[in-house]
Amino acid sequence: MPKVKTHSGAKKRFKITGTGKIKHFRSNASHLMRKKSKKSKRNLRQAQILDKSNLKRVRALLGL
Repeated sequence: MPKVKTHSGAKKRFKITGTGKIKHFRSNASHLMRKKSKKSKRNLRQAQILDKSNLKRVRALLGL
C-alpha cells in the first residue's frame, strides 16, 4: 500500500495544536482593508479552531 501524502496547500494553512485540534487563520484579511473597521481587522488577526463540520476533510488532507 502506498504512503499517504500530505496536501501541500493544507500543510501551509493549518497547524495542529498540542491537544490535537486544528488551528487556522481567517480569510478576508489580505486586501481591501480600508473598508473594514479596526475591530474587524483586529479580529481577523486571531487564529481560530477549525469547526467540527470541516474537521474530517482537513484531517484527510493532512494525512491524519
